[in-house]
Amino acid sequence: MSAGRVIGVIDPFTNGASGTALLPGSKSITNRAVLCAALATGRSTLDGVLFADDTDAMIEAVTALGAVVRVNRGKRRLVIDGIGGAQSRFPSSPDEPVMVHARSSGTTARFILPVVAALGGRWLLDGDPQLRARPQDDLLAAQRSLGARVHELGEHGCLPVQVSSAPADDDAAVLRHIRIRADASSQYASGLLLAGPLRGGIHVEIDSEFDAVSRPYIDMTVAVMEAFGAIVTVPSADRFVVTEGHYRAADYVIEPDASAASYVWAAAALCGGEVRVEGLGSHSIQGDVRFAEVLGEMGADVTVSDDAIAVGTPPSGALQAGSFDLRDFSDTAQTLAAVAAFAEGTTSIGGIGFIRRKETDRIGNTATELVKRGVDAVAEHDGITIHANPFGLRAGLVDCHGDHRMAMAMSLMGLRVAGIDIDDPDCVAKTFPDFFDVIEALRGSPEPVPESQVTVIAIDGPAASGKSSVARAVAGELEMDYLDTGAMYRAVAWAALQAGVDLADLTAVASIARNADIQISTVSDAQRVTVDGADATAAIRSAEVDRNVSVVAANPQVRWVLTRRQRDWASLVGGGVMEGRDIGSVVFPDALLKVFLTAAPAERARRRLAQQADSAGGVDDASHDDGAVAALAAELSERDRLDSGRADSPLQVAPRAVIVDTSELSQHEAVATIAELYRRAAGLQAPIRPSLVRGR
Repeated sequence: MSAGRVIGVIDPFTNGASGTALLPGSKSITNRAVLCAALATGRSTLDGVLFADDTDAMIEAVTALGAVVRVNRGKRRLVIDGIGGAQSRFPSSPDEPVMVHARSSGTTARFILPVVAALGGRWLLDGDPQLRARPQDDLLAAQRSLGARVHELGEHGCLPVQVSSAPADDDAAVLRHIRIRADASSQYASGLLLAGPLRGGIHVEIDSEFDAVSRPYIDMTVAVMEAFGAIVTVPSADRFVVTEGHYRAADYVIEPDASAASYVWAAAALCGGEVRVEGLGSHSIQGDVRFAEVLGEMGADVTVSDDAIAVGTPPSGALQAGSFDLRDFSDTAQTLAAVAAFAEGTTSIGGIGFIRRKETDRIGNTATELVKRGVDAVAEHDGITIHANPFGLRAGLVDCHGDHRMAMAMSLMGLRVAGIDIDDPDCVAKTFPDFFDVIEALRGSPEPVPESQVTVIAIDGPAASGKSSVARAVAGELEMDYLDTGAMYRAVAWAALQAGVDLADLTAVASIARNADIQISTVSDAQRVTVDGADATAAIRSAEVDRNVSVVAANPQVRWVLTRRQRDWASLVGGGVMEGRDIGSVVFPDALLKVFLTAAPAERARRRLAQQADSAGGVDDASHDDGAVAALAAELSERDRLDSGRADSPLQVAPRAVIVDTSELSQHEAVATIAELYRRAAGLQAPIRPSLVRGR
């Protein structure tokens, strides 16, 4: 890793997400309002402004047009003296066009292009390499239809372009009706509408042969234009008529950004708690507020009022998958993809094929990054299909592909999965510079544990994930008592097999569980298990018990008996570290810290084979035999399926549990991770970073 490189390190939330999120103003509204104010007659004041790369690009662009912009970042305010629809105050010479650089802002480029074509003069519009790669074909063709002279200086249909108005006697210059496709971007239609008053009016028709995308953004454009005095009528769903006139100065308050709100709402849905966003409510002009409805359909508790939206913990404790068409609010697609990784079932996100042509291929790259994190995600022509598998979620470094929304969405996964890092956290400056600080401010504070309540660290996970050894070491590190509940089920299975009991006879096996004297102790850092006085320490780890313990664990009568024994143990010793399959979900759902310990099936298989060889004195070690590893990995995966599918107390990632992937961690590293999580959950240690980003 190169020196000075910055990596975003995400610290998981152990106490949920809660509070009122202080969000920046809407990027989309800010850029529309800045342009309308710049074209207006008089002085406008904009409050609640977003200051980010995209909006800075628009401010620079309107300054090039001749508007005077006074910036107060502390108050999030702009005061703009508009140009009154006149040509730029900096007229270009015949040889020197006015330069407008849109950085990487698609809205700036696509809004400014129709405006400068209507203003007259000669202009050179350019952008960063990322913006140069984005298609502008339909918008350039529209300007030519309206009489402008447009010349691409690089790739066809892309920036940079030189633009000049048509000669006054050019017949095309009087054309005021334009038909445009909006299936690639709604920004094309919005740009034409915004320039409409400068042309003495315009009739924009959306080509109905192609389904328009992000339609709420066109409606937003109309709403902002009307706030600045433009007259826009909508004779039908696909037709917009801007009448002749000028923009008028206005004082305008910008709503919080609904796309930004999607991240904080998702944090509450994923981590528990409740997050409220004020200034966004049922009357918002932003289509992205519908993301809260999606979370509600997935099971989150959503409350909507006139001026606020709050999202809280799913009452059922688990999010449910579903099928969602995000055509009209596609900026939330990656957020939903991250949430879907934790939902129960298969989630289909559709209607978003056009986002392949955003800052990056947001379908393909999002699917790629999800797969790297262990999610079964498939990129489709028009969206993404996600088959949730919380057991398979993996730590690692996320490649943001230069996409701010990728960075923010994948950071949400890091709130539940320890060890997820972001390779380019600074890219969030494009639209949400304070993203990491806003998320950090929602970190739930530890609540005092009542004297009547025992302190429990619940460690759940699939077979051979290292629960026993890690949990025992965590208990030693924190000087707490330790109980291996899995050993209890193994002991019952072994006792039933020894007695020749049919494991399908639920009552008979439950009788053994009730009557057997099972003692689990630690002697010289090693576990000792006795059943009715007989040492069964090695026997309960035999291959025969491995094959049969899931049947015993699925017996609801056995689970009832052992759950009560486990609670009695915790009450007797005053709490401790408990590991098993359902400690955080059933035995102690209110545990101070809940951890789901997992690893890749192949790694779990290698560990189990090495453990068996060690128990046999180091002989017949098959942990390096690829065939043996693959066979056992398949067996473990099947056991996962059985354990997670049983009707009573299934193996699952409990609500609020932090997933710790040990595939590439040593035992020491896993123990250190969990100990740190506990200290934070207990309020013994603040988050080790004041924000979620640090240099490496």
